[in-house]
Amino acid sequence: MHKLLVLYPQPADPDHFRDYYVTTHLPLAIQMPGLLAWRYSFDVAATDGEAPYFAVFEADFADAAAESAARSSPQGQRAAADVVNYATGGVVVIHYPVQDGIG
Repeated sequence: MHKLLVLYPQPADPDHFRDYYVTTHLPLAIQMPGLLAWRYSFDVAATDGEAPYFAVFEADFADAAAESAARSSPQGQRAAADVVNYATGGVVVIHYPVQDGIG
């Protein structure tokens, strides 16, 4: 599995961010082809001190090629271009292969 992680620093207008994100951006983002699962949260907390991020989005793909194809797709490009409409604090996008733990 391959994960796409989007971290959002504090925006200038948190209420606008939340509303726009849920009503406009998420419907764009979840149309990316190959998306296996997704989740988000506005309740980001740090174990010590203040959290550096306001919100987080996670997306799961079968592998790195599927994640890359999704981001390069017209749907992925539309979602990426939409970020400037709500994420006034910027955005950090990372991706990585997920290693299963043995428990």
